[in-house]
Amino acid sequence: MNNLEKVSHETMVFMRGKYRLDEIGDGRDELKFKQGQKTILTVYTHEDKFTFLIIFGKKEREVFEARRDEFSKDILNYYDDAKTYHDGKWIFIDVTEPAQLEEVKRLIQIKKKPNRKPFPKETAVYSKCGQRCDLCVHYTGTTEEQRAVMEPLLNKMWENNDWSMRCNGCYSDDCYCKDDPCNAKGCAREKGIAECRECSEFPCIRATSADYRSMIHTQVHYADEITWGILPYVPWQYEGQQG
Repeated sequence: MNNLEKVSHETMVFMRGKYRLDEIGDGRDELKFKQGQKTILTVYTHEDKFTFLIIFGKKEREVFEARRDEFSKDILNYYDDAKTYHDGKWIFIDVTEPAQLEEVKRLIQIKKKPNRKPFPKETAVYSKCGQRCDLCVHYTGTTEEQRAVMEPLLNKMWENNDWSMRCNGCYSDDCYCKDDPCNAKGCAREKGIAECRECSEFPCIRATSADYRSMIHTQVHYADEITWGILPYVPWQYEGQQG
């Protein structure tokens, strides 16, 4: 994975894991993360960089000014050079490397505190690639009532209407891919390891079949679609790395 791919991947993991927001793309090169009519973050994609736009109102500017010494000279320059309009200070930041993204994450959290409520940990059943089996529509432990909630959202996310396959989980004797390994299990086998978490590159965008949707995109996905169509299938989306 090159630096731009890492920035893209980490942006989506952060935004989806920390925030419950709609993702509104323009079909070309712009993606907005919104809560209702309020835009929290806009990302513009280019061939050689991403440009992040965060608009700070008066209160956010006061918080930033009180914490200026926590940020690098580059971020301070972006902030000081930004123009202030009637709706706030428009801060455009070019990002090409993951280290730059870490500071942008802190700016986003000044703009809005995380509002994503984690799934309960007490019921967690993990697969070999780190995804939550217990939150999967195919898992045998998922109730029909929960499937009734999930399936319409999955239909919209994946344009698929058949969710009838059932699986007892990655460590069970009858896991659905025991005879025909999924991409993650196949990759682990090639590397001579038992499961993804043993790999130095874990978690990576190859860890699950759904994780490629974590890349910056220009489609429209609403918050509930992300919750049930993406997050259960992204390694450690809510809890960070686990032992």
